[in-house]
Amino acid sequence: MVEREQVRPLAPASERPSSDDDETTLSKRRFHKRRCIKYCVFVSILLLILAIIIIILIFTVFKIKDPIIRMNGVTVDKLDLVNTGTIPMPKPGSNMTIKADVSVKNPNYASFRYSNTTTTISYRDTVVGEARGPPGKSKARRTMRMNITIDIITDKIVSHSSLLSDISTGLLTINSFTSVGGKVNLLRMIKKHVVVKMNCSITVNITSQRIQDQKCKKKVKL
Repeated sequence: MVEREQVRPLAPASERPSSDDDETTLSKRRFHKRRCIKYCVFVSILLLILAIIIIILIFTVFKIKDPIIRMNGVTVDKLDLVNTGTIPMPKPGSNMTIKADVSVKNPNYASFRYSNTTTTISYRDTVVGEARGPPGKSKARRTMRMNITIDIITDKIVSHSSLLSDISTGLLTINSFTSVGGKVNLLRMIKKHVVVKMNCSITVNITSQRIQDQKCKKKVKL
């Protein structure tokens, strides 16, 4: 029995695990772990910085601002007058032409595409003329100017009951309403639909046929 028992030989000293090998392996693992942590921290900080930069740009440089519509000037053409005593009156059956110089300013870093521009002229809440401008595009941080010609039907003004009292002062006050609707598209990601409306009160000198006073109010609808 004793002879049959096999004695397992001891492993050579070179193959036995040593404490130095364990410490080296552990040190390498710690090094790789620290490097991974540093890498993750670096990537996280970089992403955070990029996110902060993007947020700052969105709320400053890339913030979509409302387009500005402005009535630069109005001129009156083809106003035929007849003398009825001491007060000159618009000639019945004739038309008065008003030319409006309208500009659309785009303060954004993206283009502003707008549809048809509508301008309506009224006298004491009675519509006496209307014109439409073609669609267009206002480039980034640029101003687009349009000349709109409006034919005024003077018969609607002459038939109004308040005309005599208004003309006795030598002045005729009419109102204009302009509406521009469009869309601002920033980097194809941020889109904003805007409708800009402007009401103007225009006082025309009957004798000189010039604009004596003009007051405008703008309103933006999102």
